[in-house]
Amino acid sequence: MPAPKEDRSSARPFQLVQPSAPGGLTPQQLAELERASSETAEQEAAILLVDDSDQLREVVRMMLGALGYQNITEAKDGEVALKLLHEREFDVVILDLTMPKLDGFGVLTALRHDPLRRHVPVIVASGLDQLQAVVRCIELGAEDFLPKPVNSVLLKARLGASLERKRLRDLDRLRVIELEQDKKLLENEQEKSERLLLNILPRSIAERLKQGEHTIAERYAGVTVLFADIVGFSDLASRTDAQDLVALLNSLFSRFDGIAGRRGLEKIKTIGDAYLVAGGLPDPRHDHASAVADMALEMLDSLATLNRERGTNLSMRIGMHSGPVVAGVIGSRKFTYDLWGATVNMADRMQSSGLPDRANVSQSTHDLLVKDGFKLTSRGSVECKGIGEVRTYLLEGRG
Repeated sequence: MPAPKEDRSSARPFQLVQPSAPGGLTPQQLAELERASSETAEQEAAILLVDDSDQLREVVRMMLGALGYQNITEAKDGEVALKLLHEREFDVVILDLTMPKLDGFGVLTALRHDPLRRHVPVIVASGLDQLQAVVRCIELGAEDFLPKPVNSVLLKARLGASLERKRLRDLDRLRVIELEQDKKLLENEQEKSERLLLNILPRSIAERLKQGEHTIAERYAGVTVLFADIVGFSDLASRTDAQDLVALLNSLFSRFDGIAGRRGLEKIKTIGDAYLVAGGLPDPRHDHASAVADMALEMLDSLATLNRERGTNLSMRIGMHSGPVVAGVIGSRKFTYDLWGATVNMADRMQSSGLPDRANVSQSTHDLLVKDGFKLTSRGSVECKGIGEVRTYLLEGRG
């Protein structure tokens, strides 16, 4: 669609409206905008001439033709006029008052109550020159009044003024539509940005960032951290198509994301084939160990379901540890919400020293879970890399 024409040598008032990006308008609205901004729009104006007298219509038509107006449609009564107004767009209506079936007052009343057509300017042309009739026409929304017989000079002046005002109203109307659509587009983009931000950050942390905080770091005294890792993943990756491998991981981790969301836990990140989730942050909760233990059991069930669905034979080790951590946001363009501290390291060691398809937990997590009615089996002391002998337990389920 070509851009609206511009004539700087003789700028009309409607050309001084600041143009905006047309991306929010439909093709039809863009055509209306171009037409309303065109210097030739006045001569191309669609005029509806309504009069029950064939002779008077012919006289006015000839006057309009002499003035350069050719796009003229005629109607011999008000009912026909309203039908035509519902079928197509007109720039101005020249309306007689005294007509059979539906008079000019009826047409004006109908247009006044029609939100889609009330903006169409109406010039009343009538032999009723009483002041009361003129006032009633103006009250019903008529743009102007012409006495009969119509004077061509007066017709030219009032028709030109009405069309000018119509163009200005059209421009205003279309600009408002465009601004509203731009606003909707902006709101949609903001909603997308919000969803993307919530995909990588907890809601409360995202809100703090939006409010202008630059450094977000907190120390939490009681948190349970869970690490999960697929057994033999490196070998699986070497003999599996790249797209199939990613699809498999995406399916599994998406299920884990759903579990974390339902249980109010915070997925921290994935590292290759490892999945890290925590309970008790950023919003502290007293049952953080129980919530994470329930997720661990559900993760194992979810992996078993995936194996049945896909005919795979994946195994997974899960490690859990409870204790204090430091959590915060790092990065200036690509934000990451992460955890640091000995608790994170111990949870990783619980995973790496665990058994396939079992959840291996530390003493601190065991003590919290026993209080909440979970059943655990002692493994005794297990050597953990970089830490030494550590007493560990296997999570069996709720008692």
